[in-house]
Amino acid sequence: MRTADFLKTPFYAAELATGAKSFCDNPLIGSRRLNEAGLHVKRIDLAERMADARRRRLAHLVAEEDRAAYAQDGFIQKRGLLAESDLEGLRAEIATTRFDSWDMRQGNAVTRFIPLPPKVLRNLPYLRDFVWSKPFQNGLRYVASTNGDPLVYLHIVMTDPKGGKRADPQTAFHSDTFHPTAKAWFFLYDIDDAEGPFTYIPGSHRLTAERLAWEREQSLTAATNKDRLHARGSFRLRADELGALNYPEPLRFAVPGNTLVVADTHGFHARAPSERPSVRVGIYGSLRRNPFVPWTGLDPFDLPGLRGRQARLFVAQKDLATRLKGRPVSHRYAGKVLATEPPKF
Repeated sequence: MRTADFLKTPFYAAELATGAKSFCDNPLIGSRRLNEAGLHVKRIDLAERMADARRRRLAHLVAEEDRAAYAQDGFIQKRGLLAESDLEGLRAEIATTRFDSWDMRQGNAVTRFIPLPPKVLRNLPYLRDFVWSKPFQNGLRYVASTNGDPLVYLHIVMTDPKGGKRADPQTAFHSDTFHPTAKAWFFLYDIDDAEGPFTYIPGSHRLTAERLAWEREQSLTAATNKDRLHARGSFRLRADELGALNYPEPLRFAVPGNTLVVADTHGFHARAPSERPSVRVGIYGSLRRNPFVPWTGLDPFDLPGLRGRQARLFVAQKDLATRLKGRPVSHRYAGKVLATEPPKF
């Protein structure tokens, strides 16, 4: 351990009681010796048990059929969610409004993030009603096992299979982090199977003996893995490893528009490779909190003045990092544009 790391040991130790996941940035999380002794698998096991306990107290947020679907598969799916008039109103608001937007390029895909703070939603009643609707909000809170304020964007994925030298890293099956966490997508238009649908391995949100053994094996070498995302705790699952985990075939969400999917992204998921240029328009939510707290609420982002503003604060942080570093970081401000306007970079 380097001298600087030794001096930071109390900080690194404190991170063990949080959602910190990076094996290459925290020498305790990434320690082969500690993980041989079971550090990583014990964190995973404790996080799942605490999430289960919190989720039981949030059972009233969703219907029994949704609880059963989540328990079995790791996701909740709702087709035909909105009345046709509400869907058309929502589509029209999104198609005709210019939004402050931030673009992130990953290989041959550009993901556009459009924050939706109260100021933006004020004059967009269909969009505002959806963002604060019970299926969207409560689905995220139940799956994430925390009654907190989710981060919400308009989410546009623009893919051109011939448009980048590198592959989109989101097309590799991966787990976002070591503990249960929630992401939601409301797809406004039909998703064609050839256009890179969201893909999920049913049941992979739960710990099994095979999954725990795989996690332990990854933890021993993750700190030095050449894949930066894997080394930072978002483990990638190779195609040849799928069979050993005894999972069913991945499910591709080639679904009709007006479909909501809320998934536990501790489970293995990916964006399927797109076979042709495509644009996917959706409303996206994400909710992740400290996995080791026993309470379901007490979320600081739910306080007046902060509620609904997480996404705007996040991109402001990215803008600040760009200014400080003198070069663009992952999310680049794209200007005030129509949601599906072609990317500038």
